[in-house]
Amino acid sequence: MARFQRVLQLPLTDKERKTLIRITGSLKLPAIRILRANILLAYSDETPVPEIRSLLNVSASMVHDTVAKALKLGVLKALEDLPRSGKPGKITSDARVWVVDLACQKPKDLGYPHEVWTQRLLTQHVRDHCSEAGHPCLSGIVSSTVHNILAKREIKPHKIEYYLERRDPEFESKKAQVLYVYKQVELYRQIGMPNDVCAIVSYDEKPGMQAIANTAPDLAPVPGKHPYISRDHEYKRLGTVTLLAGLDLMDGTVHGIVRNRHRTLEFKEFLEMLDQRYPKNARIRIVLDNHSAHKSAELQKYLQAKPDRFEFVFTPKHGSWLNIVETFFAKMTNSVLRGIRVKSKQELIERIEKYLEMINADPVIFRWTYKMDEIVL
Repeated sequence: MARFQRVLQLPLTDKERKTLIRITGSLKLPAIRILRANILLAYSDETPVPEIRSLLNVSASMVHDTVAKALKLGVLKALEDLPRSGKPGKITSDARVWVVDLACQKPKDLGYPHEVWTQRLLTQHVRDHCSEAGHPCLSGIVSSTVHNILAKREIKPHKIEYYLERRDPEFESKKAQVLYVYKQVELYRQIGMPNDVCAIVSYDEKPGMQAIANTAPDLAPVPGKHPYISRDHEYKRLGTVTLLAGLDLMDGTVHGIVRNRHRTLEFKEFLEMLDQRYPKNARIRIVLDNHSAHKSAELQKYLQAKPDRFEFVFTPKHGSWLNIVETFFAKMTNSVLRGIRVKSKQELIERIEKYLEMINADPVIFRWTYKMDEIVL
């Protein structure tokens, strides 16, 4: 009976009592915290232990243990679970390193058809080969443990992140040449174009624009019923076209032709168009990429027939992002090509040409700002 006698007193401050009362009325806190708060409040009010047992449906040992913890650690600490030593881990540090090393290898190099690990595949491989690798402690490992081991090392072998390797040893010097041209454009806007240059054009091709036709008519939005255009999932492919476009960096005009392909033949046609639209006997400076059509023997023969007419400034390999015309292509994709449906390939061509007319009716000057402060004229 001594176990049920009150041998300890639990005085509470006003602040502690208010805090415990607030906790007992909570609907969000864990039930065990609320129960311990009720025990401490009842005990401090000198409620007999047998009555506390009956009211709260707890054992006498829980009452005494909670009170003892409050007296030793404090009232609020008594509401929390104390940290436990737990069962010592069985997985050795060497075994964990082995798991991480496996995750850093490709499964195809270990005889699997997979390109990347799945959680299940890696866990099964660890189980199957841990003993022969000298780590029998991993024989019963589960998927969540493998995940935790990799998470601590920040390894995610199921994901692929892409990067761009610079294969052009002259990348920096070629980038500087392109930025130098853009710096010149800013200067020419202030003082005027020099007599030996009549245009500076950013050029590229946008291939693979698909002419796609509906197999059923689109349904217009209906207020109160469905807010979007409704479209049947089936469609019909009618072919692709390529836009060869040059953006005049001085006035924002876009020169473009739409063709089925983008070979040297089509590129020469584009150059002919520029030759006709700009004053004679002055250079047309063009920023463009390293596509084979821009360097072919056929094109060199064409350029030799027009000496000092065209000047090419090539972007470095894998550096087409330096070309301002890509900004125009992105704008066209988002505003015109996204979700486009046509009845024929010719309709697609006509709508692209109409878009160019709209752009040129109110041209927008594109400006390059990235790292321009590093270029000095």
